[in-house]
Amino acid sequence: MQNQTTTAEQVIPLQIDDLTVAYHERPVLWDVDLSVPAGKLMAIIGPNGAGKSTLIKAALGLVPIASGSIRVFGRTYAESRLRVGYVPQRTSADWDFPTSALDVVTMGTYGRLGWFKRPGKAEAGRAMRSLEHLGMADYAHRQISQLSGGQQQRVFLARALAQEADLYVMDEPFVGVDAVTERAIVGLLQELRERGKTVICVHHDLDSAPEYFDWVALMNVRMIASGPFSEVFTQENLARAYGGRPYAFKHGAA
Repeated sequence: MQNQTTTAEQVIPLQIDDLTVAYHERPVLWDVDLSVPAGKLMAIIGPNGAGKSTLIKAALGLVPIASGSIRVFGRTYAESRLRVGYVPQRTSADWDFPTSALDVVTMGTYGRLGWFKRPGKAEAGRAMRSLEHLGMADYAHRQISQLSGGQQQRVFLARALAQEADLYVMDEPFVGVDAVTERAIVGLLQELRERGKTVICVHHDLDSAPEYFDWVALMNVRMIASGPFSEVFTQENLARAYGGRPYAFKHGAA
């Protein structure tokens, strides 16, 4: 018989309660609650300065919090980190560092090896399969500085895929990418959902969001609403998030 903790881990990959984050005593997140069900593709949406990236960085322990609690699969992030794959903004990386695409992706296997083991054939094979998955196998030995922006983003995604995580957290994965990369990302998101994985993406395009994702967190420093797109993605909630400005959708809004 499963205990209550195990059941909670399966149901709630990310649970955030009463989260406040402040920079120089100015709140950038205020009293935020968020519960992300398993197997969902969630978009975090809001205007510039809404705290979207800060929210996921706080969840991953990358920025200090002023108050609140964060549970990842029912535990602290430190206890669950091997179940989490993180794709940061592409601009956060040093793409001039002298290393190959395969080396970058292989880094995604390090967490399961521990401190004293070096990656071997199994890890190299997993990294290569991840590159193949994103259409980047032919670039495995190319220096990352020689790749286009879209190709670099696919390398980032392949690295997260190589982690074989249960929860994937992505910060603006669609920004500045070409059409080929965008299709690759969408295909990957759909496949991850089919495999029962949970994906959280900071996203900025209001028109594509309902097409790419099935769950949404709409925020502006505070959480405006979160849940299924049909319930949350309304003109009323968007007006609250974006300062009262109506938005003309290409495909309509609820």
